[in-house]
Parts: sequence; C-alpha cells; structure tokens
Amino acid sequence: MKTHKIAVIAGDGIGPEVLAEGVRVLKQVAECDGGFSFEFTYFPWGCEYYLKTGKMMDEDGIGKLKQFDAIFLGAVGYPGVPDHISLWDLLLNIRKSFDQYVNLRPVKLLEGAPCPLKDVDRKDVDMIFVRENSEGEYAGSGSWLFKGKPHEVVLQEGVFSRHGCERIIRYAYDLAREKGRTLTSISKGNALNYSMVFWDQIFKEVGADYPDVKTFSYLVDAASMFMVKDPGRFEIVVTSNLFGDILTDLGAAIAGGMGLAAGANLNPEREFPSMFEPIHGSAPDIAGQGKANPLATVWSASQMLDFFGYRQWGERLIDIIEEILKEKKVLTPDLDGTATTSQVGDEVISKLRQ
Repeated sequence: MKTHKIAVIAGDGIGPEVLAEGVRVLKQVAECDGGFSFEFTYFPWGCEYYLKTGKMMDEDGIGKLKQFDAIFLGAVGYPGVPDHISLWDLLLNIRKSFDQYVNLRPVKLLEGAPCPLKDVDRKDVDMIFVRENSEGEYAGSGSWLFKGKPHEVVLQEGVFSRHGCERIIRYAYDLAREKGRTLTSISKGNALNYSMVFWDQIFKEVGADYPDVKTFSYLVDAASMFMVKDPGRFEIVVTSNLFGDILTDLGAAIAGGMGLAAGANLNPEREFPSMFEPIHGSAPDIAGQGKANPLATVWSASQMLDFFGYRQWGERLIDIIEEILKEKKVLTPDLDGTATTSQVGDEVISKLRQ
C-alpha cells in the first residue's frame, strides 16, 4: 500500500479548525479506497509560534519539510505580527525554497453556491487560474534608501526571468491543451513597458508550439471588468504573481466567497513537496467559535488527491461540496447556515461513506 507523508501546518486563527476537517476527510478517502494511506506529521509553526519564539518556523524547518510528499497548510496571520513577516518568513519561504512555481486556483461556481452577479449562468463561471508563484512582483527585490529621513526612497522591483515566464506559460498551455479549453494571458504591457512587454512576448513565442490552443490576451484592468460582466470568456488563465493574487480573490467573490476558495502551490517536477491550502486567511475574529467554513480546505484536499493521481476521489470531493451547497442543510454562517465547522466535516465524511 502506498503511504503519502503529509506535513501539517495548521497555523493561526481558524487554520487549526478547518485543517482538522481536511485531515479527517483525507483519512476517510484513504479508508474508502483501501489502496493508499496518509501519514500526518504536525508542526506548530505560525504567528503564535513567532510570538513565543521570535521565529515563524524552526531554523531547519525547510530541511524538515523536504522529506514529505506534500504540505497541508491551514492559514497564517495573527494580531501583533506584521503581515509581511508572516507571509515572507513562512508561506513565501516554503514556496520559494521548494520551487512551487505554479499556483493553481480554481474559480468554479458550483450549483447552490451564492453569486453576487445578476443573471449569471453557473456554467459561465468555470476558470482555472495558473499564477506564476516564484518571482514577478513578489520576488522580494528592492531597496530602502535614506530610511527614516525626509527624503527616504523605496524601490520595489518585479523580477521576470525568461526561465520563470516560459515554464509557467508552458504549464498553462499544456493544461489548456489537456482540457481542450481556451487560454487567456493577463498582463499590463501598455504601462509596464519592460516586465509585461516581456511577458507578452514570451506568451506569443511559447504559443507557436501550441497552434491547437485558442488564446486571448487582456490587460489586467479590462480582465477585472470582464470577470464581472462576462466571466464566461475565461477558461484557463495565466498571469503574473501579483495579478494572479488579486484576480483570484475577485474570482472567489463571484464563485461563492472565500469559504470556498482553494489553492495549490505546485512543484510539477516533484523534486520538492507541493503545498495545498485554503486561501481565505486566518480570520482571528471567529477563531475557536466553530463558525469557520471548512469546504475550501476540503477543496484543497481534492487538489492534493488530484496531484497524487487519485482524480476520481478529487472529483468526488467536489461533487460532495456541490451536494452540500444544493441541499443547504449543513452550512456554516458565511453561507447563511447554522452548522459548525465540525458538523460540515461530518457531512462530508458521511457522504464519502455512502
């Protein structure tokens, strides 16, 4: 029997609550299948750990994580710890150390999920965002000159390498070809006259190898408008680190809310572990109250199952999420329900056993 070793970083706020349900669901899937199992190892890292130790994770944390097949992350963020510390010292540290250069975020309006768009056809909100996850605007390159003085200057640099752009764009083309869907590139070449012109050039160059893939290109501001007014024009979308971060939150808003938003940080070559996470944040205001929606975590568990090759189980979890949304009997307060986090987890497991 194949055993997958999973590092669990529950993190802060509602992270431990939702991740507990994700772990329960993965264990149940493995039990139902009988052909594989999961071995979970827990690490207490995050902002609360930082407040106690001065570190977001152990100094040898990356070395410890390297031995695992995947990482399951809850949420990071807590009052008293600046966001740039929690983001850079844990989340981005893991992404960069393990070359998780593909950030895969589904934006799919399931039946029963709320949508703020008027008269939208559910089938028109069905996108997969392929976000560059290793460089771009989040490369961490820049300078802070004359700090604290009246004439201080900060420079934040976007880093776009040919290697980085080519590999994420090619991944997106491959995905579009595999699924038989269109591919849209989103950039801002009219204003960012180096980085985004370079991105557009590489998108066109790589596209020469995929004459069968129908493509579109939009400026990010126009794309934001079209996601609201005409979401059906987007199927597979490839974009830079910053634009992908912003647009997928917009996507979450039109596809049921952050409680249904999942994300995968992939190292496609599998040289390093990939990381799977709900993207809703730590929500410390409702932590410990049993109000957190675990369905985004279940969706990220589905992505993990897909990555390990158990696509039938990944699809089954999405079907179960949709069943729960349609039935409207066991939903958390963010979806106008009264169920607790663990009760929603119980419902997912019950449906898996049926």
